[in-house]
Amino acid sequence: MPFQINVAPHPGQDEVHQDTHRFKVLAAGRRWGKTRLGVLECIGKASSGGIAWWVAPSYKTSEAGWRPLTQICARHPAVRVLKAEKTILFPSGGLVAVRSSEVFDNLRGEGLDLVVLDECAFQKPEVWTEVLRPALADKKGSALFISTPNRCNWFYDLFNQSLIHPQTWRSWQFPTASNPFIDPSEIELARRSTTDEIFRQEYLAEFIQEYGSVFRNIEAVSTLEQRSPSAGGVQSPSDWEPSRRECRKQEFSAIDHHYIAAVDVATASDYTVITVLDLNTKEQVHLSRFNRVDYPELEARIAQIYRDWFLNLIIVEVNGIGRPVIDHLLEIGLNVVPFVTTQASKSNIILGLKSALEHSHIRLLNHEIQKKELLSFEEKVSPNGSFSYSAPAGAHDNCVMALAMAWDACQKMSGSETLLIPAPDPIDEIVKFFDILEK
Repeated sequence: MPFQINVAPHPGQDEVHQDTHRFKVLAAGRRWGKTRLGVLECIGKASSGGIAWWVAPSYKTSEAGWRPLTQICARHPAVRVLKAEKTILFPSGGLVAVRSSEVFDNLRGEGLDLVVLDECAFQKPEVWTEVLRPALADKKGSALFISTPNRCNWFYDLFNQSLIHPQTWRSWQFPTASNPFIDPSEIELARRSTTDEIFRQEYLAEFIQEYGSVFRNIEAVSTLEQRSPSAGGVQSPSDWEPSRRECRKQEFSAIDHHYIAAVDVATASDYTVITVLDLNTKEQVHLSRFNRVDYPELEARIAQIYRDWFLNLIIVEVNGIGRPVIDHLLEIGLNVVPFVTTQASKSNIILGLKSALEHSHIRLLNHEIQKKELLSFEEKVSPNGSFSYSAPAGAHDNCVMALAMAWDACQKMSGSETLLIPAPDPIDEIVKFFDILEK
């Protein structure tokens, strides 16, 4: 018999439900009714024979969808609830499955009619782009993205898809107060008992940008266009045959070229970023961002930028896969200084970059991804009072880290931490200094 549920959606829920766009993005405050709406959308699709998935950030958070699904579907005798598989089978042949995206490769393999991404802002973007979006292709399935905002991470990008593709995407932004079943006094109590930033994000469903972020003044300093290296800075491959020591002497003797670069080396699922700064003007002149390349190609790109800009040196993060990359770059004569990322060293360079941005001591490229990373970068305080810094869940911080490492090196090379070398041959001492760092 038909699966019928007597529900009384509030006006906001009904507006989203009635809309016919294929992809719907719902940014709503706490207790607005996002979960109930998503659950009913899944049941509606499955009861008509479709396959619907409810995808949550973790197994634990998936209970938020599984619990109301089982409570509602248990009322219908012909529906089978498979608790171990977290799957509900309908007499129509349709089903609702509740899944976790913690290991998102496990989500591959099934064609879907509907997917609901719960707490979307706290999932990785690859869950959608690499796994769930392709799963909708053969059936031309639809998607509902529900979440409170989490700064301006990838959920913010999804929210703005309606501006780019209005025929297939639609977005809504509802504060908690638009749920008529919530007592206004509860919202007022929350406003008084939390910070303004948290209230705006969690109850007004606002995408918080620079206010309360680690970095300030980002738009004001991000005005530059990407440059090409000057012709005088380009060297032919034959110039790189001498020993590493001789190459270094050439670099430090070339006073007409004052550039420094830093590289945040990433794994396949992340991005490698190379950023180049002008030591004299404190301007960012180049940014490269790429992923999914093998070691030889990655190293070739780093080496090419090193040669094109005739760099004084290049900083490369040693953590993760950085060590073999550094070893290979040293073998071909590049002057590489490793950067070891610890909580202390990361805090140090982040605070240095923060100060530089706030006081406009640095000027950046007008690069949208870099600006987004800077805007969303987070500061967290542990129970013992220590600070840590990272991108929000599901976002990247490779542009931030490369820029912070480059700025730190720029300051050390240009005055704030002057290197004094009381020796007859300063070039020899500089070479020794970097040899020590490399060890």
